[in-house]
Amino acid sequence: MIQSIIKGIVLTLITGTIISCSSDFLDDPKPKDSIAPEVVFGSKEGATSFLSGILRLQRMSLINDEASGLHSILFARSVKGADLIQKQIWFGDDYDYQVYVSTGTRSIFSWRLPYKIIDQVNNLIQGVEASTKINAVDKDELIGQALALRGYYYFQLAIEFGEAYQATENTVFPPIYIKPSTTPAPFSTKEEFFHRIVEDLEQASDRLPQERVNKSYINKAVAHAFLAQVYQYMGKWELAEKNAREAYGGHPLDVLNAGEYNKGFSTMNATEWLWALPQSTDQTVYYRSHPHAMMDHVAVAYHGTFINDDFVKQFSATDVRNLFSNFYEKTAGDWQEYVTSKFTFTFDADIPIIRYPELLLIEAEASYHLGKEKQAREQLDIIRQNRDTAATSSTIQGPDILEAILLERRKELYGENGVEWFDAKRLLRGITRTGNHRTKLSLSPLDKRFQLPVPQEEFDARK
Repeated sequence: MIQSIIKGIVLTLITGTIISCSSDFLDDPKPKDSIAPEVVFGSKEGATSFLSGILRLQRMSLINDEASGLHSILFARSVKGADLIQKQIWFGDDYDYQVYVSTGTRSIFSWRLPYKIIDQVNNLIQGVEASTKINAVDKDELIGQALALRGYYYFQLAIEFGEAYQATENTVFPPIYIKPSTTPAPFSTKEEFFHRIVEDLEQASDRLPQERVNKSYINKAVAHAFLAQVYQYMGKWELAEKNAREAYGGHPLDVLNAGEYNKGFSTMNATEWLWALPQSTDQTVYYRSHPHAMMDHVAVAYHGTFINDDFVKQFSATDVRNLFSNFYEKTAGDWQEYVTSKFTFTFDADIPIIRYPELLLIEAEASYHLGKEKQAREQLDIIRQNRDTAATSSTIQGPDILEAILLERRKELYGENGVEWFDAKRLLRGITRTGNHRTKLSLSPLDKRFQLPVPQEEFDARK
């Protein structure tokens, strides 16, 4: 259930914000449990501080180490595919598909975090709209970021708790809130839910400028990236193509830098990063920064994730993404045979959420579905030949183009955001694990394990 908690949480959010703020209310003595909304929204600086607090919520731990931040939701999707193998520690139950109970950690956290952020976003929108101290231009930017966050987190709820958009089932979708509320809203339909997502994100893209404080904030390009992901999921290919191009700027080589790929994925200042969760030594989630803390086998961390040997075979020796090794000197076929050095774990390693190569590949897939095969091949080859200077131009045709694009998405983004599982769900393909998996399984396209159950606590709140 959504809780309207602006008076109880504003101080907590503001005093630990990512950016500095010179407003007097930060320095004046105030009650420890609240700051009045008219003070928070009495200036752009105050409202921006509140927004910064919401952005920090994206990294928060609500339950335990595998239920900590947006990044843990995305990493759980990664280990549910066929490319990664997870030890039976944190995320081991996700890998083994043992998380499908309404009282389980994964369901509870993947429901609580989005709704907590959505509630705070609704407080922000209400406060900014009512403010007489913030000018119209600044209101647009603040509300644009808020709408983008709300649309994005409703999309995460749709992915986790609803059936695929292309499925013909008509199960209920999560409730929708566009204002602060302490009363549970009714469950929605798929049509209502995606209408809300699209409307929020389209409005956000209209309101937002290109400028922003840093890559943890949302600008027009990030809003277009959100839309590209949503329209890809919905199979609306003209809109997916348009928004993907808007997000990366239309010049692929300007947003690619193969030389950065093997630098440990630790800084959001990298050329290829569009949107990220930032960390610093004094603002860190420590050992909860997945995928880094789980996939780095050199640093002192979990050493929990391994790479499927059939997936390793998809990389040429000259591909800069071929960062695999038999680190533990295991025999061939052992499930711990391969690890990757793609991610470097430190307490201040930034966490990637969206990188430009994903947008290029969304555009390539959209081109294919729109019947532009030559263009789709060329767009695919931009990534392939940037990553592997020995790669030759593609000559594939028809459905083979789509298969090559989907494989390239897996190769480019493994460990980052669960694209293999995401693609299997949206395209109604299912997942079959081969190779040296610790747990082998096969999911049919409409397997119920592509959806988490609504937490029991949500039903309890409605009694």
